[in-house]
Formats: sequence, structure tokens, C-alpha cells
Amino acid sequence: MDKFEMIPYEQRKSDFQYQDLLRTVLMCGEYRKRTNQGVGAISLFRPTGFSFNLRNGIPLITERKIGFWRAAIGELLAFINGAVTIAELESFGCKWWGQWATKDLTDRAGLREGELGPGSYGAAFHNFSTPGLEKGFNQFEALVHGLREKPWSRTNLVNPWVPYFASEFGKRSVVCAPCHGWINCYVHNDGRLDLAMDQRSADLPIGVPSNMIQYAALLMALAQCCDLTPGFFIHTFVDAHIYENQVPAVKKILDREPKRFPTLKITDPTIKDLFAFRPGHFELSDYDPHEAITDIPVAI
Repeated sequence: MDKFEMIPYEQRKSDFQYQDLLRTVLMCGEYRKRTNQGVGAISLFRPTGFSFNLRNGIPLITERKIGFWRAAIGELLAFINGAVTIAELESFGCKWWGQWATKDLTDRAGLREGELGPGSYGAAFHNFSTPGLEKGFNQFEALVHGLREKPWSRTNLVNPWVPYFASEFGKRSVVCAPCHGWINCYVHNDGRLDLAMDQRSADLPIGVPSNMIQYAALLMALAQCCDLTPGFFIHTFVDAHIYENQVPAVKKILDREPKRFPTLKITDPTIKDLFAFRPGHFELSDYDPHEAITDIPVAI
């Protein structure tokens, strides 16, 4: 792997892709009164996605401060390690899942309080229900193996959707069906690794800022594990939406000038086991965002 360094902060270009998508959804999206969350939303199907060259900085939005960036990375690392409970997520520093695993919600899904269910991210990523495999199939173990042994393959991918447990027409056994995590990887002839993540349901003001940095961090971790160089993180969307009660906050975001993306580094370059990464192995610098907007509603 060639030594990877982001270009100096002063030479980076400000990125307007996030603001462009917010503006496009407000202008071109359709209002949908009925949603599973019970809150109306402005929704756009298959808008233009994002493409981030990690040399230009880590895609952490600057239009509002995201002080919980490390918890977002911890959330994805926990799922990669098979987390299916609130306690397991909290052990990785992610403490916001309690609102999706209340007793009322888990009762509806036939689960115990604090459980996310066999249709959740951790189950799909680490223990995908598979005939003949008692513990299921570990998709990220297979992904790392594929990137190392057959980097040219078109099957270096991950799927978070377990139809029987996540679909409305199966045995719905999940408190929150996976919204993101359809991953495809591409290794260039020169050893650069690109990662594309497709997101079926994208809450643009709340969820997407976390998804941007967590999957870009995953790209960096995968590259280190597989002796590759981080390239582009490509983030695409199926249903991109802004809930109607989030519109005032979105207008605040659109009134602010984007700044340069910050720097993210992995503090231990010797880690070659993807499952050994923890949030503390990532260090952020050069982050100069606008002030936080703390009152954006979350639709449950």
C-alpha cells in the first residue's frame, strides 16, 4: 500500500454536495404525508449521490458541528462485530439506539427490551442467517478475504438486508430495519480502493452526516487491513428525505457556507484485523465547523 495522506488542509476545496442534495430535495421532492414514522416528509427517489476523494479530507459536514463523529464510527464498528443489543452498541461508544429499542417497540417485534433483532445490522453483517451455518455467515470476514485474495472480483460486497426478518411480509423481527450498508468495493490496478455504499432510506438532516463519516472511516480501515490505498467513497441514495418538522433546521444549514473537510487518521497503523478496530483508533483534526444545531427532530 502506498503511504496515504490527505492533502494539506489549506489546499483542500470546500465541498457543496451535501447542501446541493438538501436543496434539490426541498425543490424537487414530493410531499408524502404517510410514512412509517408518522411524520410527513419531502422525499426524492434516486437523487444524484456523493463522490468523495478522501485525499480532500474526511466527509464530515461543516455546516453544523457533528461532535458525535466518533460514536458514529463506533456504531458501524459495533455492527461489523455483530452487535445486536443496546449494551453491545454502548460498549463501542454509541448511546443513541435506546430510543429504537424501548419496551414498546421491542414488544411489537417479539424481542426483549434492549434487543435489535435478527433482522438488524449486526446480525446481517456478522451472522447472516444461512442454512447449514449455526452462527450464520460473516459477510465482512468474506469481504476482507475477497479484497486480499481476489481484489479484481466483482463480488466484494455486503448486504444488510435479511428479508425474512426485515421485510413487512416476513417474520418482522427487528426494531429498525437497516437503512444503509449495501456495500460494493472496487480495487484499481494501482492498489486504490473505492467503496460505494447505497442507502435505501436516508434521513438527510439526522442520519446521513453520521453515515458519511462512518463509511469513509470503514474505507480507511479496509484499505489498511488489505494493504490498499483509500480512494473514493461513493454514497448513493434510494429514498432521500427531509421530514417536514426538520425543514427549519435545513434552511439554517443552507444559509451557512461549507468549509474544508477535516483530517481523519488511524492512530495504529499495525492493525490488520478489521474486527480489532475501535472508535479510539480514529483521530480527527482540522475540524472547524459552524455551531451545532441541537434541536433537529428525530423521526422514530
